[in-house]
Amino acid sequence: MTDQLTVSVLGTGIMGAAMARNLARAGLDVRVWNRSRDKAEPLAADGARVAADPAEAVRDADVVLTMLYDGPAALDVMRRAVPGLRPGTVWAQATTAGVDAVADLAAFADEHGLVFLDAPVLGTRQPAEAGRLLVLAAGPAAVRDRVAPVFDAVGSRTVWTGEDGAAGSATRLKLVANSWVLAVTNAGGETLALAKALGVDPDAFFDAIADGPLDMGYLRTKASLIRDGALTPAQFAVTTAEKDARLIVEAGEANGVRLDAAAAGAERLARAAAQGHGDEDMAAAYFASFEEKRQEKQEEEQSD
Repeated sequence: MTDQLTVSVLGTGIMGAAMARNLARAGLDVRVWNRSRDKAEPLAADGARVAADPAEAVRDADVVLTMLYDGPAALDVMRRAVPGLRPGTVWAQATTAGVDAVADLAAFADEHGLVFLDAPVLGTRQPAEAGRLLVLAAGPAAVRDRVAPVFDAVGSRTVWTGEDGAAGSATRLKLVANSWVLAVTNAGGETLALAKALGVDPDAFFDAIADGPLDMGYLRTKASLIRDGALTPAQFAVTTAEKDARLIVEAGEANGVRLDAAAAGAERLARAAAQGHGDEDMAAAYFASFEEKRQEKQEEEQSD
């Protein structure tokens, strides 16, 4: 350990880039790598060092932070990082990987002498940029002080869920929280779609529920993105939300729970992605209520 903590961030998409910036602003020595280098290059202006490959990024790092698409992607990148890894390095795995994948990632860490932390985060683009994420973490108590500067730089609070990262207790909590987030987002989109179909002014709906138990700030926020056409840049993209929805459904099935709403939500998100909304905010699942029928009508008119 040196006086200045060295942190390697692997994956600089929506979340990873924001986290890397906040780590650099906190005075940490930050190295970054991304599969598409152009997404990592802008971080050089914030003081991060852009690496050519994962092995270069993690060499001599005290903490490695992965924020990639899913569990297999995280495992693939860490395998590529092996030449630069050293035993005792803390690996804070922040990707939403799913319960089964956490065990595979923890096994890799054990094989290479890494200290594994199951450390997903709650929050989207805006709280990530503000350093206001909620960090959910599981791992040995002995390293918590070591990673505190990292988690404090990216989040407003850290909730420790256990000492065994391999058990995936933090990931399990993340899936439960995301199941609620996705359910509200999909239900809100359907509510606006129904209002449109019935000729109901959405403001009349929001006035009706105002200040009551049915009112919700999150619902209003997502509704505003739809109504204002502010779906890009995405706070949390449709394609990523679909991936998380499927992880939630799989976790339920593996534990004997049928999650009908989550399964339907995953299909709804997939339909929105197929219609061209994959890179937009997950609120764009709203359009899945309409565009399929429009496309069918257009195809019928063209065939006539």
